[in-house]
Amino acid sequence: MGRTRENKAAVIADLKEILSETQLAFVIDYKGLSVAQISDLRNRLRPTGSICKVTKNTFMEIAVQEDENWQPMTNFLTGSSAFVLVKDDVGGAVRAYQGFKKDTKKTEFRGGVMQGQALNEEQVKAIADLPSKEELMAQVAGALNSIATKLAVGIKEVPSSVARGINEVPSSVGRVVGAIAAKEEGDAA
Repeated sequence: MGRTRENKAAVIADLKEILSETQLAFVIDYKGLSVAQISDLRNRLRPTGSICKVTKNTFMEIAVQEDENWQPMTNFLTGSSAFVLVKDDVGGAVRAYQGFKKDTKKTEFRGGVMQGQALNEEQVKAIADLPSKEELMAQVAGALNSIATKLAVGIKEVPSSVARGINEVPSSVGRVVGAIAAKEEGDAA
């Protein structure tokens, strides 16, 4: 028995809902993968906040039709497609897929979409190589801490410099007085 019209509408609505929370989506060819292998991929993706959805290309095409951010995905909807939908950790999800692809050697990357742009595999890998949000926050915090440290050292140095200058005044005055006295003795003689 086939799907009912209501069932199809529910699947499409579910896809739209998932896509609304997704940062990156990429399409893979899952031909030749067993159910256990698809489950393995899903298990690898789960910790990254990503899901692997296997659905008909026509359902996905209808789901992305009205959203210009996901329309480029229609270029990759041929054959048996699985969709990796990444919500949180883009780099982790791509690395999880790459590890799966390396282990199984049965899947093929077709293309990805992020912020309305179609991406090839190299572009998606480049995104995965970017530092994570936590790493970027640590780098920014380190830079801010460095600025604060340099500022504190500079502020601390001002009174020290003033103190050294004040400390130097009596000896400078003494040298000036000595030079004037020496000159007056030389003029008097």
